[in-house]
Amino acid sequence: MSIVTLDHFARCVGEGFEIDMGAGSLVFTLTEARPLPERGFKGMMRAPFSLLFRSETKVLLPQQIYRLKNATLGILDIFLVPVARDKGGIIYQAVFN
Repeated sequence: MSIVTLDHFARCVGEGFEIDMGAGSLVFTLTEARPLPERGFKGMMRAPFSLLFRSETKVLLPQQIYRLKNATLGILDIFLVPVARDKGGIIYQAVFN
């Protein structure tokens, strides 16, 4: 898969994405895949979009690139940023532009 698009992820909302942490792994659930406003830059390779993942663990992971494995999409390296915390866990966002 060369360039991922919103359509790739929209089919996977509700699915788990496993993150290998070395001594174990965590599973993040993709909870949202939505388009972002297009700014009309010449030569854009894809329309911008945002993903939200939920982690049920209370452990806050730092923003960085994580290797995620999904049954549908395979292995992807994605930059995740923690953006919110609630009773259910921590929400992480990825933005593609």
